[in-house]
Amino acid sequence: MKNNSIRELNIDSIRADTPGCGSILHFNNAGAGLIARPVLNAVIEHIKLESQIGGYEAADAAEMAFENTYQQLAQFLNCSVKELALMENATVAWQAAFYSLASRFQSGDRIITSEVEYASNYIAYLQKAKCSGIKIDVVPSSETGEVDIVALENMIDKDVKLIAITHIPTNGGLVNPVADIGRVANAASIPFLLDACQSAGQVPLDVEVIGCDMLSAAGRKYLRGPRGTGFLYVRQEILESLEPYMLDLHGASWTEYNKYTLRTDTRRFENWEFNIAGQIGLGVAVDYANTLGQQAIYERISKLANSLREHLKTLPSIIVHDIGREKAGIVSFSTPVIDPVSLKMELRKMGINCSTSGVSSTRLDMVRRGLEVLNRASVHYYNTDEEVRRFSEALTTLVR
Repeated sequence: MKNNSIRELNIDSIRADTPGCGSILHFNNAGAGLIARPVLNAVIEHIKLESQIGGYEAADAAEMAFENTYQQLAQFLNCSVKELALMENATVAWQAAFYSLASRFQSGDRIITSEVEYASNYIAYLQKAKCSGIKIDVVPSSETGEVDIVALENMIDKDVKLIAITHIPTNGGLVNPVADIGRVANAASIPFLLDACQSAGQVPLDVEVIGCDMLSAAGRKYLRGPRGTGFLYVRQEILESLEPYMLDLHGASWTEYNKYTLRTDTRRFENWEFNIAGQIGLGVAVDYANTLGQQAIYERISKLANSLREHLKTLPSIIVHDIGREKAGIVSFSTPVIDPVSLKMELRKMGINCSTSGVSSTRLDMVRRGLEVLNRASVHYYNTDEEVRRFSEALTTLVR
């Protein structure tokens, strides 16, 4: 088990480690977090090495640094390095898992998902339904917005072949009760695929506690890694039954004229070519998170996000839209005074970053709540109370 002791975060030191903190107020961490100096240095140094001695030779020289990424992720998720694959991004990781499972689905088989499922995932379900005749069933949300566990239990039958859930949606701070979902999935021996794209780096992740069989995540968001990085976890017990929907000479070996043999670890989902510098940087970013401690990170982010919500609720013409018993670092809001895209651009002129989230990204939830486009302010542990106040003051100026 992980060491869950809470470390004290030295925010001044962390901000000094983060070049962007000196120039902008960054509340777009759900898009991409600000890279820490150690990550920046690791990426730049490897790119320099490639320019000096060649890409292949630099990869050989950096093998230990590259392998460190698997080691850090194994510590981060509480799993074996053999259960990990490094991927180009979270979507590629998620699709690698989903389509390897979906290749076995037949007409009438059911996928269970949630009302806050991300568009890319749901489009994949729709494609599989069109091609194979599977059924997509959506778990009702509870009164507070998260997956209703009793309803989920009542939906289980022999036709359910996958439970696929987004941990934290792209359009707000809701945190789904994934350990309870894992308990239901495990009791019924149904594979459980978790999209942790927004949760990795802000909410503690332990695959043994969660009980998921597969997990996908991005490096660029709350983990503060480089863009173009992500990873996939696949539990060893289920890995043996999965064949990737695409293979190359990295994921398998051409052993005879008409025969190939799959790798025995999750790296069977990888392909041969890597952004070595980016993946080394991801390892440094995960090391940074491991050193700070996931629980300490979570508590800091939650405190700042709750403070931001309380500030916004006091502002005239601002409506906060977050739902869920438990809320993380994404704060969604709107105002009738100015459209979300224009508000985002006006804030950017003031040196403040936030984002927007539209119905096309989380259609089921947004339509259910009568929402079209929201502003999205996502805080991180390196943000400060002063920045929360400054953000609120900037909004007051723009919407009065």
